[in-house]
Amino acid sequence: MATPSGQIRASRYFLVIAAILVVIYTLVFVTGNKKPNPKLGLDLRGGTTMTLSAVTQAGGKAPTKESLDQARKIIANRVNSSGVTEAEVVTEGNTNIVVNVAKGMDPEQLRQLVQPAQLNFREVKASTQDHAAPPASPSVSASAKPSASGSPSTSPSAKASTSPSASATGSPTPSASASGSPAASGSPTPSLNPSQSAAAAQAAQQLAAVEKKLGATWTMAEQYLSAIQSGQADPSNPDASTIAAFADFAKLSPDEVAVLPPAVQYYIPTVQCSQLNARQPGSISDPKQQVVACDDATDAHTKYLLDEAKVIGTDVKTASANFDASQGGWLVSLKFTGTGGSKWTALTQQAMTDGQQQGLSTGAQVAIALDNKVVSAPSIQQVIVGDAIINGSGINEQTSKTLATQLKYGALPLSFKIQSAENVSPTLGIQQLKYGLIAGGIGLVLVILYCLLYYRALGLVVIASLAVSGVLVFGMLVLLGRWIGFTLSLAGIAGFIVAIGITADSFVVFFERLKDEAKEGRSLRSSVPRAWVRARRTILSADTVSFLAAAVLYILATGAVKGFAFTLGLSTVLDLLIVFLFTHPLVALASQSSAFSSPRVSGLGALRSEKSAETGGARFGTVRTKES
Repeated sequence: MATPSGQIRASRYFLVIAAILVVIYTLVFVTGNKKPNPKLGLDLRGGTTMTLSAVTQAGGKAPTKESLDQARKIIANRVNSSGVTEAEVVTEGNTNIVVNVAKGMDPEQLRQLVQPAQLNFREVKASTQDHAAPPASPSVSASAKPSASGSPSTSPSAKASTSPSASATGSPTPSASASGSPAASGSPTPSLNPSQSAAAAQAAQQLAAVEKKLGATWTMAEQYLSAIQSGQADPSNPDASTIAAFADFAKLSPDEVAVLPPAVQYYIPTVQCSQLNARQPGSISDPKQQVVACDDATDAHTKYLLDEAKVIGTDVKTASANFDASQGGWLVSLKFTGTGGSKWTALTQQAMTDGQQQGLSTGAQVAIALDNKVVSAPSIQQVIVGDAIINGSGINEQTSKTLATQLKYGALPLSFKIQSAENVSPTLGIQQLKYGLIAGGIGLVLVILYCLLYYRALGLVVIASLAVSGVLVFGMLVLLGRWIGFTLSLAGIAGFIVAIGITADSFVVFFERLKDEAKEGRSLRSSVPRAWVRARRTILSADTVSFLAAAVLYILATGAVKGFAFTLGLSTVLDLLIVFLFTHPLVALASQSSAFSSPRVSGLGALRSEKSAETGGARFGTVRTKES
């Protein structure tokens, strides 16, 4: 039997909304952890708050507002790179940035994401193994001198087996291998003069303080470096007396080690990788000076003396993390800019030349240094034309994605030290949530009571529509938390509560159009299609305005306000889905029931009675029109 003109097949719409709900909840229970638990935000489940303090420039001058704001944006992009996590990244005062993330992010991963990510490609001038810690309390007289002869043994090979390697993409043979050969046979000339930079005066003051603290040990260090320069001492394998003589260097803090000249950092055996790796981020950021850095191996560290940076982070166009079984697993692909590619090719050519001069079977090593650490130090096997990759045993899924994120969004314009990092309890947020849900529940009950009293049976349609909307929203929250990392916070819940009013407003527009049709004397069944045609245009216009407002707010806002805008926009879209696929078909279906169409039940009786009187109807409800 054909559907009457103007009527719809409600069953088709119900099947569509039912199919959507089935698909959503099938995904909820078969993907992820298979538990219907939305991902909660910092204020609801607790998390971590970290305060970063910018390392001030020479003279203690605070960074500019522009550089601090740029650093905040880069950190926010890094933290939010996996999706809508509602992380809060805000500036505090003139030097601090506060990062708030919900529980679930690895604290160590967060620490890596807030690192400056200064990437430099430097040729390795020399490398040595990190020496064991000296005795706890050595007894060394002021006149004691370290052994000048040292051991005649050859320099230990740099253990690169635990380090990742770098290669050119698309090369016929691996362009870089984990060769353990020393990068340079000749030692660079030691010097105690710190490199000149914008912070030269401040560095000189700090170095003077370290010299005073070391006293006679500093004098011995000067003599030792002079002996190395003249060839009287072999720094490759210092004996026990040399290590004991320089025991005081092992007591220096990482900040004190950072101001030492590169020659002291490298040649003094008691300056260890544990101190070098703990230096403040950005300690070796100057690309125009030689630096000392260590790898991040878990067992024996290798200490590298690195040349000036010939390729820097800004020469990298983009970076991505990928899995390639042929390359040994996870890797980071680097794509250079036009000038960056030329610099990279020139650097590999120089490494090959230096390797040949040193009598090596491969080129010299090129270290890929990120902030204060060496990520990789491969030996170049051929001149590389094109892009590069970073891979190896030190690169896994998490580290590759973190490194790619750091490089993708660029290096921070400032260096920061972690001033404080602490966990946040969700107690206050849970209490506020409780009060918010009570307030929202009271408002929802009032809306339902009003609809029941004012619209009578149509109020039941409101209740059913809100129930279906709630089920749909909950399923979407669970899936969005898994797919894009969306976290539900108090601000997001506020967005959903506000959206209840938007949804209810759509019902009111539709029902008021029904009342207008009833005033014209039409039956409920004939009023539904007429009212829907007039109401849907208004509903679409209103929801479009609401969605645009939410979208603009989401783009311009940060932190919790962004979460509010996201849930408001999501609810607006779902409101259209509910009104078109459920509310309208439900009213159309109910209008075909004689019981529901009764004037006393539908709530439209009084309106139709007035029209009956005007048209001369003898009894209530006896009006008949062409449409009915």
